[in-house]
Amino acid sequence: MKSRLLVLVMIVSLILTACGGANAPVANNTPVTISMMMWGDPAELEVWNQIVADFHQAKPNITVKVEVSDWDSYWTKLKTLLSANTPPDVFAMDAPLYLDYQSRGVLLNLQPYLDKNPDMLKGVYPQTLEAYKTPDGMYGLPRDFQTIVLFYNKDMFDAAGVAYPTADWTYDDLRAAAKKLTIVGADGKVTQFGYSLDMWDFEPGMSEIIWAYGGDLISPDHTKTLIGEPKARQAFQILHDMMFVDKSIPDSNTSDQYGNDTFAAGVSAMTAIGHWAVPGYSEAKFKWDVAPMPKGPAGQATSVNSAGFVVGKASKNPDAAFEFLKYVLSEPAQKKLAELGFACPVLKNVAESDSFLKQKTQIDQKVFLDSLAFAHMKPVFKGYDEWSSAIGDGMAPIWTGEAELDPTLDASVKAADEVLANNQ
Repeated sequence: MKSRLLVLVMIVSLILTACGGANAPVANNTPVTISMMMWGDPAELEVWNQIVADFHQAKPNITVKVEVSDWDSYWTKLKTLLSANTPPDVFAMDAPLYLDYQSRGVLLNLQPYLDKNPDMLKGVYPQTLEAYKTPDGMYGLPRDFQTIVLFYNKDMFDAAGVAYPTADWTYDDLRAAAKKLTIVGADGKVTQFGYSLDMWDFEPGMSEIIWAYGGDLISPDHTKTLIGEPKARQAFQILHDMMFVDKSIPDSNTSDQYGNDTFAAGVSAMTAIGHWAVPGYSEAKFKWDVAPMPKGPAGQATSVNSAGFVVGKASKNPDAAFEFLKYVLSEPAQKKLAELGFACPVLKNVAESDSFLKQKTQIDQKVFLDSLAFAHMKPVFKGYDEWSSAIGDGMAPIWTGEAELDPTLDASVKAADEVLANNQ
């Protein structure tokens, strides 16, 4: 009797294993549908739909419904859904905003899942994980990353007889080249600029020169804004002089005439920006390539930032949501993201493979990866969005030529410090 019962148990066990196996996202193997929301454009939606289809093939019991919005619409809708306690199961997160959302208690702590999957993050660039760490564990995971590099118009350099940027370039070299590449018409109007950068957001260009000159953006405890300190102020002075003395950087009014991207418009010879610009720039009619950001007195510096995914704490299917995050960090999914071309894969073996290094756009993709060696993490702290807006809006009159650098910088620092005080 006991032997017949043992055989029956073994048969039932085999049947259950066959029905569920590794593909079962939940204990009873019930099919579930989860929602995933992110910002992006139609090209990104197409790739994510492919990733979701591949995931469904690997995990047939989990269906993922993807919704993609433009940047502004995404955050507006997300806040509405969170207020109603009906968040998407999985949603995209920009690392600097992560603690704003984590501190609200609306994100699921992923640490218990990670503890059960100890090998899951092996092979992921460690710099991309730092932003998501908290004393309680990780509430988010990166999906890709951005380092800021120097893009340059090879046609303009060739026409001016200027040597291409190299890894040994200093900011003195950048400034000298920018002067040579700037063309002023007979009417005194600049028709070609040597360099351009976003004068509102710190990430592409401004933070790089501040760090290279030995300055910093914010104190380690996130209680004091440091962009008004002497070394950071020196960096701002260089950019200010390039704009208003050398005339080699377009002011904000001029940049606005070209959709805030004079490089894409073929009006500036260099710019500092991340990999997200590559797909758009690939359609340019001029030849271009990339080089590392220049060195300053304190060495070479750039920023690294990641986009990631989080799970809503109110998700009714957290196990299935985590299974999807696991897949996003898998080699097949990371290869699909690499081919999309908007960012760098966080999985090192994919980033260093032909999937990323030999894309359709023939540029030196390795520059983005090598820049991790001297990259500073883009600040991540509670109140980041409000803080960066206080500085960006406060300093905007400087870059239109309507206000002086020093007093306006002082006022912006004061406003930014008030934001920090309110977020402690």
